[in-house]
Amino acid sequence: MKIIILDTNFIIYLLKYKIQLFKEIERILYENYQIYVLDKTLEELKNLEEKGKKQNKLLTKLSLKFLKINENKILTIKTKENKQVDDLIKDIINKDTIIATQDKKLKKVLKCPIIIIRQKKYLKLLD
Repeated sequence: MKIIILDTNFIIYLLKYKIQLFKEIERILYENYQIYVLDKTLEELKNLEEKGKKQNKLLTKLSLKFLKINENKILTIKTKENKQVDDLIKDIINKDTIIATQDKKLKKVLKCPIIIIRQKKYLKLLD
């Protein structure tokens, strides 16, 4: 089973571009998968909702609502370490992990498959 971990910016862009997450993952992956989000990602979204720009506040609020509505499909990983989300993601990856991100710096250092948003319309798996 593949483990897909959603990064903060990926979630925001999914909603911004109205991309159907589950439909798109079914289209690009031909095997069993489970989607996860880190507890620190939720914290990051809550901080952005409080301190971000007006447009970002709305998107982060929608992102949190989306995760809450889909909490049976998108599970939360509890982390004990007090690190940044990107560092936690780097520590978690293994051969069965796919990271969904739009973060350029993170994409450069990851040594695992990555899911990205292409042309503001669909998801693409990079191996």
